[in-house]
Amino acid sequence: MATIAALVTAALLPGFTAVGHGPEGGQVLSGVFPGGQRPGYLYLPPRFDPAVRYPVVYLLHGIRGSPEEYLDGTDLAGFADKAITDGRLQPFIAVMPAAGPDRDYNGEWAGPWEQALLWTVDWTDANLPTIASARGRVLAGLSAGGFGAMDIGLRRPSVFGRIEAWSGYFQPLRDGPFKQASNQLLAANDPTRLAVSEASVLERKHTRFFISSGPAHSHWFRPSASVDFARELHSLGLPAELRLFPDRKGEWREQLDAGLAWALPG
Repeated sequence: MATIAALVTAALLPGFTAVGHGPEGGQVLSGVFPGGQRPGYLYLPPRFDPAVRYPVVYLLHGIRGSPEEYLDGTDLAGFADKAITDGRLQPFIAVMPAAGPDRDYNGEWAGPWEQALLWTVDWTDANLPTIASARGRVLAGLSAGGFGAMDIGLRRPSVFGRIEAWSGYFQPLRDGPFKQASNQLLAANDPTRLAVSEASVLERKHTRFFISSGPAHSHWFRPSASVDFARELHSLGLPAELRLFPDRKGEWREQLDAGLAWALPG
């Protein structure tokens, strides 16, 4: 007998196919999201029910990179399936889009890729049973995806209610859509400045933040940057959870697990 997730795929998600599953029956689907140029992934929880409204976690991958980071590098389906079944996490949908035309894309989640993400939010709400408001949406990312989550989320508190950066950075780099950017455009996409300029709106919208960091993995991904940004949020009266992880194998997995547990406790 076909699973409910498979039936939903066939009926509601043309162009998406099942490519994997978690240990408790969660489904991983692959397809191209609106505005994308290469496949991304969806995760549907165990016992997925089209009659239930689910929160959605939007996961932005690192640059250069691929949304497969969340399937292979962090074992999202394995952790989520078990945590949902054990009651440690709320059942949720995860959306993992892809930025750039291929894995060699060297730029930020900005310009056309920010627009594609917003189209993907609309598509997800139109095609899946979601909590279609900021309180039902989490925007998170690792490394450059963490910068993208903060840059986009700080400017769109009506879209995303919880924002997470895992070993991210908090100033725009002159690459991709920002390569020829004016100083004015860079300032408009600088999370350290946006937190200040948007603080009153973020407080009114009850936006919450999770900042974590593991070992430095390049000259601009420093744990101290995460500490400093979390302190800035606190100084502005914005709720921010800061978690620091030791330099050891699996730190991406630890950050994802902790970030999901913070955003969607059972």
